[in-house]
Amino acid sequence: MHRRHYAISLQQATQEAPTLAKLAELTRDSSARLQSIESLIPAALRPAIQAGPIEGTSWCLIVHGNAAAAKLRQLRPALLAHLRSKGWEVEAIRLRIRS
Repeated sequence: MHRRHYAISLQQATQEAPTLAKLAELTRDSSARLQSIESLIPAALRPAIQAGPIEGTSWCLIVHGNAAAAKLRQLRPALLAHLRSKGWEVEAIRLRIRS
């Protein structure tokens, strides 16, 4: 096994490692989903929401605080419909609350 002793760019690392490439792709997709639904989320709540992991047809949003999570639960049907209309196969949006 050859060990590297020099730095490589993230782009080069993702090209050389299929698992890392898939992770980078999922991260970009999750960020694009969040960007797509931002206009449906009240402006005051946007800073409290981060894109989370994608697992199959389930997408997770990381939410800072219970109040923001409660509002997102109300918006969830509209968010799902919007994502589907944009071509994403999303069956569920999970919320992970961070305090």
